[in-house]
Amino acid sequence: MTPALHITNGDSFSNFFKDLPINGTVVTWREMLCEGRTLHTVGTEDFWKERFDFLHKNYNISKRTFIDYTLKEYRKLCNQKRQEQIVLWFESDLFCQINMLGVLSWLKTHRKYAEVSVVSNSLSLNAVSSKGFCEMPLNELLGLYENRSVLNQDDIEFADYAWQLYCSDNPVRIAQLSNYESFNFPFLKQAFKLHLSRFPSLKNGLNIPEINVLNTAHTTSLDNEKALIDTLLKNQGNFGFGDTQYYKILESLKPLFTSLKPVKLKRNTPKILNGEHNYYSKIKQDGLYLGGALKYAYLYDKEHNSFFKL
Repeated sequence: MTPALHITNGDSFSNFFKDLPINGTVVTWREMLCEGRTLHTVGTEDFWKERFDFLHKNYNISKRTFIDYTLKEYRKLCNQKRQEQIVLWFESDLFCQINMLGVLSWLKTHRKYAEVSVVSNSLSLNAVSSKGFCEMPLNELLGLYENRSVLNQDDIEFADYAWQLYCSDNPVRIAQLSNYESFNFPFLKQAFKLHLSRFPSLKNGLNIPEINVLNTAHTTSLDNEKALIDTLLKNQGNFGFGDTQYYKILESLKPLFTSLKPVKLKRNTPKILNGEHNYYSKIKQDGLYLGGALKYAYLYDKEHNSFFKL
């Protein structure tokens, strides 16, 4: 039997994987599908065009970089056709879980014959966050690999359905999804809750990551912007964002700061946090997507897990 194909969640772990006593070919999934517009048809020309347009506009990624970094690795994945076993290494955070759904949707279409299994890093559903693969002792990581979840056809169909919901233009469908326990994705429910919390809140027009940035700045004495970002990364829970995402969020919130060296909020910012003022009209940007839905087309009521369409 041809050694397994291993699809990893990023370059750091792909490099780490080389030193593991595990055979097989490694392909890195170099995307962040939790940001920007996504189409259900993963791997199509329209899908990659949509992804490039988002990355170029929002992160100044050049076409050459996109081709060399993302598309060449995707083509490597397309060329791996002989393996009967495919192992996905995706952690339990929002960032990885959304990427995992996109990959599973692609596998459903293009690798129907393969046995697909998933290695995840969290051993406790109640954990606020988990150690990443690269942070684990070797024996712990190998234990996760040996006890990985083998997916059946129903699991893969559910993952593809969940991906379709993520790519739909209405987040209400995700909020109504309820039968997670019937399938082999123990961290998807939490990931989707975090996803929904990224829509602007009914309370003040800010989403949870934005509120976390302001709360951290309000309650912590920080010398500069980098110290703020480092604190956010350490205390972000299970979003799985990198510094790139937090710098982007901070950029949209800068009008609420008087200074970033040291970090100081404007006097009225706590009133926004308390819900006395609503910041929606000031932070709203047209054309920003979360999956298939426009971010500012909805307000999220976390208490009732419901949406108001604008």
